[in-house]
Parts: sequence; C-alpha cells; structure tokens
Amino acid sequence: MEENQVFSGKTVEEAVEEGLKVLGVTRGEVNVEVLEEGRKKLFGSIPAQVKLTVIPKLTDGERAVKFLEGLFELLDIEAEPTLREEDEKIVVDLATAEPSKGLIGRRGEMIDAIQTLAGAVANTGRRDYKRVVVDCGNYRENREETLKHVAEKMAAKAVRFGKKVRLEPMNPYERRIIHSALVDNPDVTTKSEGKEPVRFVVIIPNNLKPYEKRDRYGKPNGRYGDRDRKGGRDGKYGDRKGGYSKPYPKRELPAEGTPQSSGTSLSRGGSGYKKGSFSGFFGTYLGNSRDAEPTPETTSETPTTPDEE
Repeated sequence: MEENQVFSGKTVEEAVEEGLKVLGVTRGEVNVEVLEEGRKKLFGSIPAQVKLTVIPKLTDGERAVKFLEGLFELLDIEAEPTLREEDEKIVVDLATAEPSKGLIGRRGEMIDAIQTLAGAVANTGRRDYKRVVVDCGNYRENREETLKHVAEKMAAKAVRFGKKVRLEPMNPYERRIIHSALVDNPDVTTKSEGKEPVRFVVIIPNNLKPYEKRDRYGKPNGRYGDRDRKGGRDGKYGDRKGGYSKPYPKRELPAEGTPQSSGTSLSRGGSGYKKGSFSGFFGTYLGNSRDAEPTPETTSETPTTPDEE
C-alpha cells in the first residue's frame, strides 16, 4: 500500500472519505493535503482532489519517548530521552546536562514517577502489560547492587539475632530485587507485608525464636520474678487475692488517764460513745443533744453571778 495517494470527489469531504475506505485507516492516522477544492463551471464541474499520507505508526517505546519529550518541555527540564531497548522490556535512557540528582529525586521518587507515566503511555491499547524502565546516569543498576547488599546484610542480622527484620517501604520492582537476592539463601525466607504505597519486605530466619513477653525492665517473667500473684512471694503476704501489701495492724487503745485518752470515742467497756475516752478521730462528734444529758458523775456546781440570775 502506497503511503501517498490522491483521491477525488465532488467535495473535499467526499474525497477524504473515499481515501480512508481505500487505505483502511482512520482520519487521525493520515495527513490530508487538499490539491483542488472543487468548483462548478458553466458547463460541468471540476472535482475536488486530496492527497492522503499515512502517518507512520509509532511503536510502544517510541510513543513513550515522544510523551517524555513533551513532558520535559512542559516541566522546563533539559533532558533528552532515548529508546535503548524494546524487546522483552522497554528501556529509556535520559541524558541531561544538569546534575542527575534533581531528575532522580530522593530515593528515586522523581524518576519512579516519570517511569510510571511512561509505562502508562507505552501500554495504552495493549492487552498484556509490557514493563517500562526509565534510567538516568546508570541509577537503576547502582540501586540494584545496593539493594542486594542490603538484603544480604539484613539476612545475616536476622539469623544472628533469631528475629524478623523489616525493611523500608519499596516499590514492586525493588521488592522483587530483595526476594530474588535471598531466594537461594538456606537460612531465611522473605515475604511482603503492608499495603501500597508503604508495602515492605520482611526477612524471616529459620531459627526464629518464639515470642517472649517482657516487661519494661526486660525481665521475661515480669517485674516480681516468681512471686505468686495471689498469695505474694512464698505466701509472705497471706492468701489475699491479688494482694501484695501486708495486713494492717490492729490499733491498741491507750490506758485510762493518759493524755491520749481525752476526747470522745468508743468506750472500752461497752457500746456507744463515752466522754473522756480515746478518740482516734479527727474533728468533733455531732450527736443528739438528748444523749448528752449530764450524769451525776459528770455534773459539777458552778457559782452563779448576779448577772446570770
């Protein structure tokens, strides 16, 4: 099929429609060049003529490169994308005259975002997803070597202490590197936990120690060691449920006639309250006035003055 063909019709639109049918393409896949608008004459008419040029179809990688060129132009970033590979995966290299740190970002966040957008454009209209890698200054290879070193180091730490080791959150590509680096390690296994975007890798040693609950002092059996929770240590504090304190000692009342026996309190010989005995309470007893009638033992005559009579 020829890329450039001339088609005619009564009008320009009719000529274009005829050309699209013959070429089997859509309007967006061709460039239209009008050769003759078409006009009527006194006798008869001159048909319209158009030349249709099929636009070369871009591959998935080329479409990603073209997208990145427009993206960098909008962001005012001086970087030139180049398609390196397009077989099993699409690899795009970014060449920049400026320091690559600004284009890579902290922990690769910037270049990962660019890679995600390029992957979405390259896989538009595809049924099976094709992996897209955007690299700058050999960052991907250096990062892969760093992750492999971290994986081996953390695996050795997990085995040495017999505990799980959790790595920092990573994207799926970096987590895959960790899993691949330790897949042949006979001493550990790996698994991913958490939810995106904070999903991380956990390294589990084969000699994992059972969980042992400890208190804030680091003692495995609690702060009080082997103390019996119900009866205290060796029954020292009795069988009181949950008790750790000594029983409160009974208070002995002082003898009669001592300075401590003044006040109002419970009498020694019977029930009720009696004046002159030990109080043991703070404050004043407020009782019934009828209970405080004077008795022969407590009544004394008091001389009256002329003003009281």
